[in-house]
Amino acid sequence: MSEKYDQFLESKVLRFESEGVSHGDLNPHLYGFQRAITERALEVGRYCIFADCGLGKTLMQLSWAERIPGPVLIFAPLAVRAQTVREAQRFGIDCSEVDTQADVRSQVSITNYEKIDHFDLDEFVGIVLDESSILKSYTGVFRTKIIESTAQHKYKLACTATPSPNDFMELGNHAEFVGAMTRTEMLSMFFVHDGGSTQNWRIKGHAVDEFWNWVLSWSVMIQRPSQVGFSDDGFDLPELRYVTNRVSTEFKGSQLLPVSNLDLNEKRQLQRSSIADRCAKAIDLASQPGQWIVWCELNDESAAVARAVPGAVEVKGGDSDEHKRKSMLGFADGKVRVLVTKPKIAGFGMNWQNCHNMVFVGLSDSYEALYQATRRCWRFGQTEDVTAHIVTTDQDIFTLKNVLRKEANHKDMQARLGAIAERVQKARTMGTTMHEKKEGAGWTMHNGDCVKVMQTMDAESVDYAIFSPPFSSLYTYSNHLADMGNSTNHEQFMEHYGFLANQLFRVIRSGRLVSVHCMLLPTLKARDGVIGLMDFRGDIIRAMAAVGFIHHSEVVIWKDPVMAMQRTKAVGLLHKQIRKDSAMSRQGIPDYVVTFRKPGENTKPISHDGDVFPVSLWQRWASPIWTDIKPSDTLQYMSARESEDERHICPLQLEVIKRCLALWSAPEDMVLSPFAGIASEGVESLKWGRKFVGIELKRSYFDQAVSNLGVQVDSENQMDMFK
Repeated sequence: MSEKYDQFLESKVLRFESEGVSHGDLNPHLYGFQRAITERALEVGRYCIFADCGLGKTLMQLSWAERIPGPVLIFAPLAVRAQTVREAQRFGIDCSEVDTQADVRSQVSITNYEKIDHFDLDEFVGIVLDESSILKSYTGVFRTKIIESTAQHKYKLACTATPSPNDFMELGNHAEFVGAMTRTEMLSMFFVHDGGSTQNWRIKGHAVDEFWNWVLSWSVMIQRPSQVGFSDDGFDLPELRYVTNRVSTEFKGSQLLPVSNLDLNEKRQLQRSSIADRCAKAIDLASQPGQWIVWCELNDESAAVARAVPGAVEVKGGDSDEHKRKSMLGFADGKVRVLVTKPKIAGFGMNWQNCHNMVFVGLSDSYEALYQATRRCWRFGQTEDVTAHIVTTDQDIFTLKNVLRKEANHKDMQARLGAIAERVQKARTMGTTMHEKKEGAGWTMHNGDCVKVMQTMDAESVDYAIFSPPFSSLYTYSNHLADMGNSTNHEQFMEHYGFLANQLFRVIRSGRLVSVHCMLLPTLKARDGVIGLMDFRGDIIRAMAAVGFIHHSEVVIWKDPVMAMQRTKAVGLLHKQIRKDSAMSRQGIPDYVVTFRKPGENTKPISHDGDVFPVSLWQRWASPIWTDIKPSDTLQYMSARESEDERHICPLQLEVIKRCLALWSAPEDMVLSPFAGIASEGVESLKWGRKFVGIELKRSYFDQAVSNLGVQVDSENQMDMFK
């Protein structure tokens, strides 16, 4: 039993299952860290390389592609494909540019993203997405097409600069591309959204390590070689200087002073009203000696600068592919002195280490655009300090501040990610062994896995058990594998619960009972695909019956639907839903106490004197619905709640515990709670003259439970129990 349970816990470890190829002899030009990354990518088969600019993504992807057993197609931004072919020739790798399926002749072919409809992707064994973060610039339909059309490919690689660690949508896109998990599944498993906005996703506190451990199973994130165990020698970035150039403007919007909350129309008016002044400054700068890149946001900016700057070549979105290709490669070769374009056109993939001066004629609020555009020149291999001039207006200085704030956040998150990545490589805490046991007068508390602790208990040593099981809600209270709530789906949760049910059946005395406090669970559209209810109560009944228990009794505990509506904002409980479409309206969800009996003769009958337990009280407690339970009748629990807990602890009401103890246990009986929490069941057991054994996995709850049980409570008069 123990070995089988250990195997089950190991199966709960979230793994990315993939099958790669032997890496064999790789290109001799690879640096050590590049070789290690390429080997890992080949071993996994479907992989992402998130590496900062200048770390050699092009050589790594080409080396990966030539080891795949069959033809490989690389998708890249237009101008990048020609530069990639140049790199391939430099390192002795056969790679050719192609525009249609008929052009394919080499083991490795490269085209631009816009040509996807010209190819039968089933003809390729491997697919590479170069500068894969560019997918954010395309429509959702295009991204979906890329993902769906490559879903069956065994070998896939995505390469891009290190994404912002809090850009979870980008990570979700990449996870979906390699087949690790859909973006929806990722959000449901690891994230919650705050403030009622489904756009503001945040990793659950207890899921941080697990999330990044999962991400790093199908990707590598590297800003410098030392992060994968190699020397940083030769990989030092030169200085990057941002120089702010402010110009005056006569803009007269609704605001009299520079403010940060201009609406979109006012921002556009501001941009257009200041074009002449901003372009004049950019022209002065780009007219200075040397190569320059002039980054623009508007077509009028681009045209004005290109006309006025000697030797300038403009690249627009509507230009032919040949003009774009020729101009960008010409700039890389030093044949074009000044390149004038937009970040969304040339901000991805190009290696322009030959240039170390650039000017932004204007800025959007996108930090990604600033980062990618700057990285064309400021990258490993650049020998000069890089200067990025930013031309802005007195009125629009807040856009610059916003972008620089995002940059600071990006750097902070990258630093934190480095620490997390280092931590998650260490052995994970399984949480499967008993950590500690503490005892007091009539009670014992175990800090550990309830299934493993119960395996050490004697058979038929417990007279009564009462508890509230957790729900299948990942990383809500802990990141332990032994935490039953940390199940990827309800089926896995119920499989885990089955091990508990087996142990309960073994340790409970014949003829005695187990009470389970539970409820029906609401399903969510984002997580479950439908809005409805899941029969958790029924699943518990079936799981207990499967190990031999008899469904003995159950009582419904009434809950105020108004309070539930205010707490959960459930659509079905909102009064406005009656007016909108009452077909989606529903009743509130009650709690249940479902009680099970172990077959056999009860050799320790529980008897009550009729005067102590009057018939009037029995008639009230025998009711199938208890309407007099106060939700607030619980132990104080806030001191046990950790900052990372995503939900409040929900102790079982003391009155419910008292009634169950009175009905189904006797003084000096041993009462068990395998999910003791802060020991509500234990406190009531001691209060009414019972003994108690509790098990709790989470340390902070265990400590609070020990504190609660350690308070000396004189057993109250047995008659008081029936008031």
